[in-house]
Amino acid sequence: MNETIKVEANINNFERVRNLFVSQLEEAGIPMQLLFKFEIVFEELFVNVCHYAYEDKGDVECTCKIEDNRIILTIKDSGIPFDPVKKEDPNIHAPIEERKIGGLGIFLCKKNTEKFEYEFTDGYNITTSTFKIG
Repeated sequence: MNETIKVEANINNFERVRNLFVSQLEEAGIPMQLLFKFEIVFEELFVNVCHYAYEDKGDVECTCKIEDNRIILTIKDSGIPFDPVKKEDPNIHAPIEERKIGGLGIFLCKKNTEKFEYEFTDGYNITTSTFKIG
């Protein structure tokens, strides 16, 4: 499997892209528990691009491939530079009323992947999430 799709960074495009990737991963025999982790990470990254990357409109390019017994998800956009890897993890042990708003989604991305990487190259944010199969 090696699928790339480029769409407008609009929340209305989320389900179409997610469904494409998930159906292909299911066909490849990816276990349900790993699919669940993939969906959490994909949703967080896609929705963040839709909500925060652009002041107006822009595109998001999503690639999902299986390589070397791993799922590799890449999200690429030309929006405002943002490095989620450097985002400070929330204090999940603090009482709820003392917790800062935001950051939990990126924390879940870090915790549900084998590798979570970011680069800004040639005007593009490129976030790569790697999931080990098995």
